[in-house]
Amino acid sequence: MTQDNGNSQDVQERIGVYVCHCGTNIAGTVDVQQVAEWAATRLKRRGVVIGRDYKFMCSSLGQELIENDIKELGLTRVVVAACSPHLHEATFRNACQRAGLNPYLCELVSIREQVSWVHTDKVAATVKSQAVVSGGVERVLRHEPLEPLRVPIHPATLVVGGGIAGIQSALEIADAGYRVYLVEREPSIGGHMAQFDKTFPTLDCSACILTPRMVQAGAHPNITLLTYSEVEKVDGYVGNFVVTIRKKARKINEELCTGCGICQEKCPVKVIDDVYEAGLGYRKVVYTPFPQAVPKFPVMDVENCTYFKKGTCKACEKFCPTNAIDFNQQDEVFSVEVGNIVLATGYDLFDARRVTNYGYGRLPNVFTSLEFERLSNAAGPTNGSIVLRDGKTVPKAVGIIHCVGSRDRNFNNYCSTICCMQGLKFAHLVHERTGATVYNFYIDMRTAYKAYDEFYQRVLEEGTLFVRGKVAEVTDVPRIKDEEGHLIIQCEDTLAGKQRRIPVDMVILSIGLQPRADAKETAKKFGLSCSADGWFIEKHPKLDPVATMTEGVYIAGCAQGPKDIPSSVAQGAAAAARVLGKIQQREMALEPVRASINQDQCSGCRICNNLCPFNAILFHDDRMVSEINPALCQGCGTCVAACPAGAISGTAFSNEQIMAQIEGLMLLNVGEEITL
Repeated sequence: MTQDNGNSQDVQERIGVYVCHCGTNIAGTVDVQQVAEWAATRLKRRGVVIGRDYKFMCSSLGQELIENDIKELGLTRVVVAACSPHLHEATFRNACQRAGLNPYLCELVSIREQVSWVHTDKVAATVKSQAVVSGGVERVLRHEPLEPLRVPIHPATLVVGGGIAGIQSALEIADAGYRVYLVEREPSIGGHMAQFDKTFPTLDCSACILTPRMVQAGAHPNITLLTYSEVEKVDGYVGNFVVTIRKKARKINEELCTGCGICQEKCPVKVIDDVYEAGLGYRKVVYTPFPQAVPKFPVMDVENCTYFKKGTCKACEKFCPTNAIDFNQQDEVFSVEVGNIVLATGYDLFDARRVTNYGYGRLPNVFTSLEFERLSNAAGPTNGSIVLRDGKTVPKAVGIIHCVGSRDRNFNNYCSTICCMQGLKFAHLVHERTGATVYNFYIDMRTAYKAYDEFYQRVLEEGTLFVRGKVAEVTDVPRIKDEEGHLIIQCEDTLAGKQRRIPVDMVILSIGLQPRADAKETAKKFGLSCSADGWFIEKHPKLDPVATMTEGVYIAGCAQGPKDIPSSVAQGAAAAARVLGKIQQREMALEPVRASINQDQCSGCRICNNLCPFNAILFHDDRMVSEINPALCQGCGTCVAACPAGAISGTAFSNEQIMAQIEGLMLLNVGEEITL
């Protein structure tokens, strides 16, 4: 262990230590002046020539303080004790660069998240801050000047997901004059929004505002639409991704098909449409999901096609006027090169059957929110008539239950954001079309965005009855004569302070949103991480909500978390803006903090290959060694820690630097012991 080895490096370097008050965030718990003075005196032999404290070191005045000291005192290293490096490391590196110092000779240590926010004892927090600064000084002594890696940016972009967020991203980029590959796994773009009747709070016709965008995307000269397709593999790095895509066989020759619809008309087989019609309607085996689908080409349901089951029929082929039916068509696999990727893969709906006490799947007149969307849609299975499962009875009383599968520790603890407004919209539509009595059962009413609360007031004025309290049960077992023949909603009315049983004819469950079932698999494919709930994790929840920790991969819409249509559109446009910024740079600088493998020491065990979250490590079978792609590596250090042979080292995270920082934290470099 180093006590004070007095080597030449220690005495040659000139280090400045800067301690930030961060208002009272740090200064309220840490004696920052004492920490700065301690560093200037006790760490003098370690090269510290100046120690300063300032109220907001990240401000322009704080940065100028550092820049002036670098120039006037000839500083060769800088340590800033402030907030997390995640927030302001780039800020202080830029300040050093402006003063002529290599930006990677700056070390930012956190005394906010790791000290002031986790301690209440000011003396102990001050001593710990001194130790943290001491560790930073020892580490920065071993920093080396680095230069960023520069990579070219391919101008094409991949957008995955053809919902409203993906469509918005694709159009923004394409309108700027750049190529976009828009990949959608369903036969048509449009996403969930294509299934809705009205959108809150303005009650616009969903199809009327969505389909023009769909047509625009489908006809745009800069957009290559790849529907009924999925991404199989992603290689490469920011600016230079190579994406392998599987385009599934529609059994329809798209070059010959005119979208006339005769094949659908003549197909003799009908099956229940579990996707677009949510199980309430039927579709043919040769079908387009909905009349306004983009592209217009139908797709063949091979599993239910009589020809593929029995070898007979071929009615579609017989009647097709352009001979576009191709029973032998196979999946097509190909690759595209892109510089950036936008993931707008959307969400799944919560399975209401999991809340067994609400009776969905057991009681016929309990509907999910998506089923009600289709019921109320003029293009839906009942042509917009709101009726019970028998297809003819109009309900006289309807109960709408909020937060089904959301804000519930048994299922999803988060708020799905859209349920309150969705419930209000349903109440309005039921009033408008049936005149029924409507009850809304809610936990808290959340109408936070523009014109949302005004819509709430409107629904109140229409006579909707609101019951605050969580519903305990939906049952068809009556206790009194008035309940016979009805569904009974039993709940606690927390405002009235009593239990209630309310008979209704129809129950609508406002079900929550949840991550796609394959979200983790998708995240691994694109080098992302998922939160505990399963949503893709953004780079920063407030300051960078569309970027991810993988350079060149952005997220938009409900792939990041539950949100409504306006927020999804805004985030789709924001992701496009970030992509366009990258494209217009033509090349970009990457952080030089990367891992590297000493191939002479590599044993070829491949442990690092499987652990790398960014797929940055390749294995050479011919030489039996691994190699790191520096452009793909994010410098996380996972491989460095895992390598049993010690063959991997991380720039700025070498063993020597880490051990020196530990010695500094223990105050061994100044011969002190930590006493609290």
